[in-house]
Amino acid sequence: MSGIKLNAKSAKHPHVPPGQNTHSLSQQAEGFVLTRQSRDRQGQTQIVIWVKTDQGPCQLVIDGESPVCFIPASEQERADTVLTQHGFSVNWRTLDMKDFQHQTMSACYSATISSSLRIGALLLAEGIKVFEDDIRLADRYLMERFIRGGIAFAGNAVIRDGYTEFRQVKTKSADYLPSLSVVSLDIECSEKGVLYSVGLHSEADSRVIMVGEPLNAEQEQLTWIEWVRDEKALLVAMQEWFIRYDPDVIIGWNVVDFDWRLLLRRAEWHKLPLRLGRGRQTPHWRQSSQNPNAGFITIPGRVVMDGIDTLKTATYNFRSWSLESVAQELLGEGKAIHNVYDRMAEINQMFREDKVSLARYNLQDCKLVTRIFEKTHLLDFALERSRLTGVELDRVGGSVAAFTNLYLPQLHRAGYVAPNLESENWIASPGGYVMDSKPGLYDSVLVLDFKSLYPSIIRTFCIDPMGLVEGLLLDEGKSEQQAIAGFRGGRFHRQKHFLPEMIEALWAARDQAKRDGEKAFSQAIKIIMNSFYGVLGSSGCRFFDHRLASSITMRGHEIMKLTRERIEEQGYEVIYGDTDSTFVSLKKAHSGEDADAIGARLVVDINAWWARHLQEHYNLASALELEYETHYHKFLMPTIRGQETGSKKRYAGLVIRSGVEEMVFKGLETVRTDWTPLAQEFQQTLYRKVFHDEDVEEYVRAYVEMTGQGAFDDKLVYRKRLRRHLSEYQKNVPPHVRAARRADEVNQQLGRPLQYQTGGWIEYVITTHGPEPVEARQSQIDYDHYIDKQLKPIADGILPFIGRHFDDIIAPQLGLF
Repeated sequence: MSGIKLNAKSAKHPHVPPGQNTHSLSQQAEGFVLTRQSRDRQGQTQIVIWVKTDQGPCQLVIDGESPVCFIPASEQERADTVLTQHGFSVNWRTLDMKDFQHQTMSACYSATISSSLRIGALLLAEGIKVFEDDIRLADRYLMERFIRGGIAFAGNAVIRDGYTEFRQVKTKSADYLPSLSVVSLDIECSEKGVLYSVGLHSEADSRVIMVGEPLNAEQEQLTWIEWVRDEKALLVAMQEWFIRYDPDVIIGWNVVDFDWRLLLRRAEWHKLPLRLGRGRQTPHWRQSSQNPNAGFITIPGRVVMDGIDTLKTATYNFRSWSLESVAQELLGEGKAIHNVYDRMAEINQMFREDKVSLARYNLQDCKLVTRIFEKTHLLDFALERSRLTGVELDRVGGSVAAFTNLYLPQLHRAGYVAPNLESENWIASPGGYVMDSKPGLYDSVLVLDFKSLYPSIIRTFCIDPMGLVEGLLLDEGKSEQQAIAGFRGGRFHRQKHFLPEMIEALWAARDQAKRDGEKAFSQAIKIIMNSFYGVLGSSGCRFFDHRLASSITMRGHEIMKLTRERIEEQGYEVIYGDTDSTFVSLKKAHSGEDADAIGARLVVDINAWWARHLQEHYNLASALELEYETHYHKFLMPTIRGQETGSKKRYAGLVIRSGVEEMVFKGLETVRTDWTPLAQEFQQTLYRKVFHDEDVEEYVRAYVEMTGQGAFDDKLVYRKRLRRHLSEYQKNVPPHVRAARRADEVNQQLGRPLQYQTGGWIEYVITTHGPEPVEARQSQIDYDHYIDKQLKPIADGILPFIGRHFDDIIAPQLGLF
């Protein structure tokens, strides 16, 4: 855990204006926010915040916070008339605040959340623009107090069963790092969703609650198995476990959309209110409005974190997201069962005949998830992200929410109300700079990267939502107030902004985190910092303005082009550029030592040039920082398949790090999930041989021959995702869809549930009768397909650069005449 603080002004709350946290709390306690909810109760609002403290869990109950929305002050009288006619009683306050169009705002305070929602809809129907009515009450309460994870509080305390309740609460921010108790949960069930067992793995206690009874004295002695008579008793025992061991965090694999969805469904079937939350409160399930297969669970006082979602939020990526696959890749272990029906059959058999083995299997899943979280420091990452931005620990994605949490309170204190989502007016901004590549096989290619290019552009050119509004107000003729020109009409104020300071504070904190080896903290900061450009260019963010995003990306284009010119002036050749990376050919082979010296000299020269250029032309201090990243001893920039034009975002190279050679593939078949292991193994070996100037003809001939003889049948499997329902594929029916349909035909014939109708992953091979699923292949493998469609394209991507051709190599030897 990091313990790192940003500088005093920004720190645990980046960029908090001095004097904003003004509560003076006597006898205060400190803790960390686990869950927050708001609701209406007895004609007023109630916010409930569950907090983890050193003394145990606390429930903070805040009554009577007024929901607020904003409208133009010029519309207040009409709005008040409309609301009075519909029986709403509200409080109005004219504020020293404006919207981004500089209209004076009035605040409308209502008594309840439900009335606030109706008021917003009613005023909108009357053509009165309403601002910030979509911000949840509990979120506004915390963000306006700059509470980001850590919270200090005081109030009237009452000791309850298992927790302390606080009323008449005063709160403010605190720099508090909790020690959280975690349980890994996994269920086993029949194909119809009837529960067999629940596994629970934590430091305090690990056990499997199993439906059934021990068959002998030896099984009775297994204290880690808790035997129960039926499914309802299993649910009751699980509830008692949560009350007794009281975990803060529940982790699992697909734990929300599978385990918790099923647990709540079975509890409902038994008419059993599962009181699993703190204070013996029941969980709340909310179905996703966008995905019928997804939902959200709230358990008061406990955080539910899904391993897949959290890994994705932390920018991990895997070929397959099955627990077995991720565990194999991260931990080097997993389960041998991959086919869902083999797995289901084995689970059913174990439940009937060997429940102890099923219990071990169940608990092993729990332990694998725990070890994955520990290996990747996922909980540390989520904690640091919450401490930096205030988003919930279990928030998936959340870039827009993080930006809003950080930016909105500062915007209010500067006298502005935030704009609304205006997705219908969304205008796309140019993407990152990608130059045309120069295909070829090169010796000694350097890669020079701009460190966090987009964040550094934001810092240097003062790009900021409020800065844009203020910059457009300025008279460009007054040199002392001259704005910084952006793109597409953007203009930014030199002093009135928040985002550059936010970036600067996060940047400094990340550098410190790197020095201190705090990987989770560093990764959290990197993701947050890099997301700022993304949210400003997203129609899902209220601060979107195409002038903001364009002023970042188009400035990036300019920087990359000028950097290329500077490099080529020094006699080197730029063969490719992508977003923030420049690939430089040194035109001949260099030793690692010589290449490193050239790379170091280039970045010093270019950074100094940018500092001079920006000072002379813009009167700006440069935050641009070019770094020497890599020396490729050998480097391939391929052509687009079947063309002579160079590829983009596809290359391969050989690097030597600490005396160890490493092959790097970017965008090529080796790193793509839709190519077979056969092709990937062939590419890796072939490229390595070419890079080492070894003869390749015998290798190519032998590999093709062995493929045709069936020596590599285990490497011929395609794996592809079905992104739509099977029935939706009508005109264009690709191979993986045909294979999935065949698989479900077999499932239907065998009386098994259909597996692929609503999507999923399919594994298949190409046979003489077309694509067939691995689990139901009946025809001979079409080896000619694999040679022509998998091996030949890979060989043709590199062999012509050394004067060889795949077809010539594998052609029959006709001899000389």
